[in-house]
Amino acid sequence: MDYATRYPEAIPLRQTSAKNIAKELLQVFSRVGIPKDLLTDQGTPFMSRVTKELCKLFKVTHLRTSVYHPQTDGLVERFNKTLKSMLKKVVDKDGKNWDYLLPYLMFAIREVPQSSTGYSPFELLYGRHPRGLLDIAKETWEGEKTPHKSIIEHISQMQDRITVVMPIVKEHLAQSQAAQQRIYNRDARVRIFSPGDRVLVLVPTVESKFLAKWQGPFEVIERVGEVNYKIHQPGKRKPEQIYHVNLLKPWKDRVSLAAGFIPITHQLDTEHPQVPEVKIAESLSKSQKQEVREFLIKNREKFSELPGQTSVTQHDIVTEPGARVKLKPYRIPEARRKDISREVKKMFELDIIEESSSDWSSPIVLVPKPDGSWRFCNDFRKLNSVTKFDTYPMPRVDELIDRLGTARYLTTLDLTKGYWQIPLTEGAKEKTAFVTPEGSFQYKKMPFGLQNAPATFQRAMDKLLRPHQQYAAAYLDDIVVHSTDWESHLPRVQAVLETLH
Repeated sequence: MDYATRYPEAIPLRQTSAKNIAKELLQVFSRVGIPKDLLTDQGTPFMSRVTKELCKLFKVTHLRTSVYHPQTDGLVERFNKTLKSMLKKVVDKDGKNWDYLLPYLMFAIREVPQSSTGYSPFELLYGRHPRGLLDIAKETWEGEKTPHKSIIEHISQMQDRITVVMPIVKEHLAQSQAAQQRIYNRDARVRIFSPGDRVLVLVPTVESKFLAKWQGPFEVIERVGEVNYKIHQPGKRKPEQIYHVNLLKPWKDRVSLAAGFIPITHQLDTEHPQVPEVKIAESLSKSQKQEVREFLIKNREKFSELPGQTSVTQHDIVTEPGARVKLKPYRIPEARRKDISREVKKMFELDIIEESSSDWSSPIVLVPKPDGSWRFCNDFRKLNSVTKFDTYPMPRVDELIDRLGTARYLTTLDLTKGYWQIPLTEGAKEKTAFVTPEGSFQYKKMPFGLQNAPATFQRAMDKLLRPHQQYAAAYLDDIVVHSTDWESHLPRVQAVLETLH
């Protein structure tokens, strides 16, 4: 699409490879001339070496849209919708003849006046009105004959016409763009980020491009233009990506919490140092907030950042007879050895692991966290493949929400390192063995990554909360206690805390 005249080109390709696209671009350039700027999305063919070399050869500046923001190239995207809707109306039922019909539709589009400019794209590009089907019909009816003109006269008239038309076109464009800008920005809010700021990015999920969620936080590297920012995303295939400001929002760090209630809105007064650092909803009255503070003081021993150990259940790993898993450790970069040593030391201090002489072994992996640090994980895929599957069902989130019913008061609890509060059986410990540069170790508590760990944990939570099932529910280590009135709420939370304790 030519931005000056709105003259469109549409070329059917069997394969949208960089080589084919470059070949067709040359065909277009041969008809209309070599452009100074070329704006594309960040599709693989346009980011390839072939396209870069093409632009370098012809001295073309290659501009790219920001990811997941098609509005950057809205002229082409809107034309795509128009062209597709036209094709749907003319193709056969099987839709296989669309490429044969494309030239006819393109002629019709180029002949019709464009809404923003007020003139047809053909007329603005060639300086004359195209001779179309209606013109032929008119000539037949009226018997008109086109007077002969010399080349010099034709070029002179065309230049005069363009000189007269272009100011009108620019005026129409300015009015149309101002109206479109006013409508598009009616709900806009100005946001400006600086290098070093942490932001969330709205990107499509792995499951579907139509489902997007906020991910992050990530760091702003630099501002690219008025509305685009370069964002650093550790762990991604392209760690530095340019995003439009509409896909960004500022990240606000939560206040560090002791294990227990999930934060809501209110910071406790500093005059109560013995109160667990828990947040209380602003919607509560002063008297209700005071009751909560007294409740927290009464139960302060139940809040801790250190995981305990339950006596309700143990996790066992039942494997196929004669099966053994003994895999070689993955290569660990020298720069990551300190991270592994720090994590192993931390787990030793929490009594999560112990030294091992097991003949089982699963490799360790380091997974990057959104904040740039690393998470210590085990690759238990081979162990899981020989483990007997536990069919205990996980709760459905929609059913848990339905159980809340007409509740007006909610308290949510989050267990401290929930998996590490469930001990392993003696037979299961040796099966979780792993090797680090500092030696061989095995887990004493249930680690992440085991096939049946969620089932074991959910079974334990369901067993614990069975006496409170009328007003409490759990999804793994997240617990919600609900009530329709304030008088019964804190006693219910107290009962659940007593059970957990």
